[in-house]
Amino acid sequence: MNLNATLFAQFVVFFILALFTMKFVWPPLMKVLDERAEKIANGLAAADRGKAEMAAAEKRAQAELASARDEGQKRINDAEKRAQAIIEEAKRTASEEAARIIAQARADAEQQVTHAREELRNQVATIAVKGAEQILKREVNAAAHADLLNQLKTEL
Repeated sequence: MNLNATLFAQFVVFFILALFTMKFVWPPLMKVLDERAEKIANGLAAADRGKAEMAAAEKRAQAELASARDEGQKRINDAEKRAQAIIEEAKRTASEEAARIIAQARADAEQQVTHAREELRNQVATIAVKGAEQILKREVNAAAHADLLNQLKTEL
């Protein structure tokens, strides 16, 4: 019975050790394992949230980039339109200025031609009077014959 008593004693010690372990060792160990599992679950959830936030931020960044690209293209197009309008305005202004200068030059030329004709008429009248003086061998009075001289000028 010595063997049975030893087995029974071992059984009683094992049972007491099992009760002690279940009462004092197992609850803190389970608490630590539960806390660790909770930390891991929280970490995984945070990682998932971070991935989702990163994907959302990337989508926002892509949208902002596309918006900025569109805005930049719009500004470039507006600048090109404005430049074209400025060029057209400059061409129009230059054409108007050229037309004004040409008209002024024509008016000046016509005035000079008129002035030259008038001067030529006066010179021809003077030459005609001198020629008539020599032909008539006497002096012609310009004041007395003003009507005759004016008529001669208009005929020339």
